[in-house]
Amino acid sequence: MAKEIGFLIKLQVKGGQANPAPPIGPALGSKGVNIMEFCKRFNAATQDKMGQILPTVISVYKDKSFDFIIKTPPVAIQLIEATKAKKGSAQPNRNKIGSVSWDQIKTIAEVKMPDLNCFEIHSAMKMVAGTARSMGITVNGDAPWSSADN
Repeated sequence: MAKEIGFLIKLQVKGGQANPAPPIGPALGSKGVNIMEFCKRFNAATQDKMGQILPTVISVYKDKSFDFIIKTPPVAIQLIEATKAKKGSAQPNRNKIGSVSWDQIKTIAEVKMPDLNCFEIHSAMKMVAGTARSMGITVNGDAPWSSADN
């Protein structure tokens, strides 16, 4: 029989660098989860993604055991890395912080595709391009699909 889930905890943790300090320690400790066991399992699972911010969903069961799902890095963080900016623009319609090409948009969309609610790469690219525009990042060139699709 399946275990009954008591809590779901959502955190953003740097890959390979989980430790019992805040925000991980207080979030897990208040639910009765073994913090060190989580840190060891998370760090082992994310050794290849060292330093990347990874959204994680932790399912805490009634018997205080847990499982976790590691998602792909957020699009905004990938765009900031692509433009080498420090953060998004406070006024994205006036102040542009950088630009990306459609090839970079496609690469980010392919990485993020498992976590998005779309089935085609063009739909994922449109989502990533929208995030870029809302951050004050210009998308260079024409979209790779026809203008009738927009």
